[in-house]
Amino acid sequence: MGKKRSSKKIDYVKKDRYLWGLFIRYLILVVFCMLGVKIIYAIFTTLTIYPVYFILKQFFSVSLIGSFLFVNNLPIEIIGPCVAGSAYLLLLILNLSTPNIAIARRIGMFFFSFSFLLLINILRIVLLSFLFISGNSFFNIAHLLFWYIGSVIFVVGIWFLTVKIFRGKEIPFYSDIKYLFNGSKLKH
Repeated sequence: MGKKRSSKKIDYVKKDRYLWGLFIRYLILVVFCMLGVKIIYAIFTTLTIYPVYFILKQFFSVSLIGSFLFVNNLPIEIIGPCVAGSAYLLLLILNLSTPNIAIARRIGMFFFSFSFLLLINILRIVLLSFLFISGNSFFNIAHLLFWYIGSVIFVVGIWFLTVKIFRGKEIPFYSDIKYLFNGSKLKH
């Protein structure tokens, strides 16, 4: 009889820990979605503009004024969508909506995915800048393809790579919903 009580107590502790973790993850997510977008743009605008500026400076005469790069006197403005703040936010949402990840591993996944997206985004802007500066006729199509298709592919690809590297086993949102449903009275 004692083992059944002990086992039930452990189950309740696990369930309570999971539910508290779920509550905290989604609370952080809601707060960050409301307030964090400005923080993302404040951080990643600078982290995007300066590397692009330094890379282009290796090949061209470049000056930087605010969010404008003047490359051989051609203006290139790095606007919000160029910074891809919504892509960073989506990666954060995927990270926080995935259960059963230790804090250290979650932070590692966060930094890896954000760093990888930043690197790809910088390279994307540099490539588009080269096409624009050279007057290449593929600039407009490349810009639109990166905008509409590339951004989704980048985020999904980065997330799958992150999960593979960090050996993630849960599915964002779905795993939480499944856990809640299995523990609810609806299932019974």
